[in-house]
Amino acid sequence: MDEQSQILTSFQRKLLLKHIKNERRSEYRRRIEIMLLADAGKSQAQVCEELGCSQKTARQWMGMARKGKAHLWYELPIGRPHTVNDAYLKRLRELVSYNPQDYGYPFKRWTAGWLSKHLTDETGIEISDRHINRLLKEMGLSTRSHHAKEGINQADSEDKDLKIALYDLQPGASSESSDLLLINPIEVRP
Repeated sequence: MDEQSQILTSFQRKLLLKHIKNERRSEYRRRIEIMLLADAGKSQAQVCEELGCSQKTARQWMGMARKGKAHLWYELPIGRPHTVNDAYLKRLRELVSYNPQDYGYPFKRWTAGWLSKHLTDETGIEISDRHINRLLKEMGLSTRSHHAKEGINQADSEDKDLKIALYDLQPGASSESSDLLLINPIEVRP
């Protein structure tokens, strides 16, 4: 190692100095800067203060430099890893094709929120209902009913005995519950 190098070999140091000049992505440049500062003997706190990075980021890349893995600055992905894998997508597609009542829910149509909750319980992977909707759209699926897609309004139905049922949508709750409130809709004209 060079006399001024604390943890990097002279080859690693030259490589990082060469790449920092040409690197356009700030995330990669920051990785290189962290390792070079660590090599110059800076502490984690000093690196964080100088670069404005998180302690976790500084700790990770200082550790990579100490382990002799400075060359991996470009190979490791940037950002949070994807939590949704092929098995998750397959299960989502499967769930949408079934009635939620088959899984003990009191409602007849999935919502993105309930799909998210159900999949979190099954897989441990927690994603937002907005992300569920994006995934469904990418797969060409939706939680909306066929009638809703066609723009058919239930109020236009010829069924005069139509009732609206309101109840708590907790898993396992029965639609025959005594807490069920039936409302006869009325036509409201402006």
